[in-house]
Amino acid sequence: MAKIVLGKRPETFKKTVTIPMLDGTKGTIECTFRYRTRKEFGALVDGIRADAEKLGAQATSEAAPVEEGAPAKAWSMRDHFEKLVGTNADYMLQILDGWNLDVPLNAESLQQLSDELPAASEAIVEAYRVATIEGRLGN
Repeated sequence: MAKIVLGKRPETFKKTVTIPMLDGTKGTIECTFRYRTRKEFGALVDGIRADAEKLGAQATSEAAPVEEGAPAKAWSMRDHFEKLVGTNADYMLQILDGWNLDVPLNAESLQQLSDELPAASEAIVEAYRVATIEGRLGN
């Protein structure tokens, strides 16, 4: 058994995340996550929630008619998913430090991942949440 030593926190940790593929098979991505304590994870989630509330308020004000009697901008599924993909990428940039894919880890590649494999961002975020607040790193 490993000896427990407090105060020697790692900067990162690795976890292989299983991704459900569109054809029913499973793929994997080895993710290098940024280490956060439970409290730091809570602060991260609070910040993301605050940003989402601002974005929601902005969307509401943008949907309001410019002139009285003018039609409001219609809600669009495409616009909704475009914002969702961008939000997923922003969040994953805050939790990931690297990965083993053949493309660089950046906003563009994360948006592409979220767009092409919708379950991937959910699996990555959930793996990070479990490791951070429940302390389970097993694959």
